Amino acid sequence: MPRVAVIEDDLPTSNQLAGWIRAARPGIEVDQWFDRDAAEAALAREAYDVVLLDIELGRERHAGVALINAINKQRSGVPVLVVSAMPAAIYRSIMKALDAWDYLQKTTFEEADFIETFLEILRVSRERRARRQESAPAADELALDPLWQRTPTWRGQRINLPLTAQRILATLYQRSGEVVSYEDLFEVVKSGRNRDNVRKHVSTIRDAFREVDAGFGHIENVPMRGFRWVP
Repeated sequence: MPRVAVIEDDLPTSNQLAGWIRAARPGIEVDQWFDRDAAEAALAREAYDVVLLDIELGRERHAGVALINAINKQRSGVPVLVVSAMPAAIYRSIMKALDAWDYLQKTTFEEADFIETFLEILRVSRERRARRQESAPAADELALDPLWQRTPTWRGQRINLPLTAQRILATLYQRSGEVVSYEDLFEVVKSGRNRDNVRKHVSTIRDAFREVDAGFGHIENVPMRGFRWVP
């Protein structure tokens, strides 16, 4: 049965979120934590499928940020849903940069919105765990995960890439050994759909890989046609 952590210092809000989760998935295990220290200890000890957390816990304004950083350091891959009163216009992009799955601003969403978001993150989390259990990637394999937007890894090390570059990388890798035309790559570039822009993104990808692997050479130029991921 899935296990979820709800990290929220306000008891009524914590109980409400936990109640919605239990109603959506009867039998699910929900642990409620109310301060950073208890939550941090639980995250190090337990294997959660999903973590819900507030940014502010008690008087600690950015406790949630510290908890997300702790999760990232553990490389556990547990997805985080942030539920906070902080304005979404400011904090959603910050949380995304920290690899949070999504951001819900308190008082601006209904129970149905929350449940839909939660069930989707739980579904992807369970699928992701099943894939990891079925086969661990080889040490020199590129690991791409659809759950995250900024965490491809190469030889176990994180590759920092903007989202468009990551989409191009995923397209090349998924068609490993094939020539991927510029026209095909235009489909994953939301703006600047021209060859120069695609080449700049590919250059960014190569530079990011070479920061962790100086000998990286798996992306091949195919003159006048496009690019190819060389296995």
